[in-house]
Amino acid sequence: MTDRWPTELRIAADRRLLTITFDDGSRHELPAEMLRVMSPSAEVQGHSPEQRKTVGGKKDVRIMQVEPVGNYAVRIVFDDMHSTGIFTWTYLDELGRDTEARWAAYLAELDEKGLSR
Repeated sequence: MTDRWPTELRIAADRRLLTITFDDGSRHELPAEMLRVMSPSAEVQGHSPEQRKTVGGKKDVRIMQVEPVGNYAVRIVFDDMHSTGIFTWTYLDELGRDTEARWAAYLAELDEKGLSR
């Protein structure tokens, strides 16, 4: 688990970007599309690595709202009505730190499976 604590969550005016700032000053800008296709929900991740789904067609998805879940996470509601992922502070930090590698792997998966963004 991250030792850092979020001090701000901000949704961009166009609802396509979530910015999270931590108490150590680090900051991540996470695109809505990435958050949606990498949702920690069972719908996306499955109940085992073999069940994980590659989600395409979310290029234009937007964040409708962000709801607190206890003091450890948020639930993000997207405009395609997906709302079952619980994004912990640690997971959001991991997505932010590994954005380039995770995004490249996602794009390669889409290509391999003949899917589009």
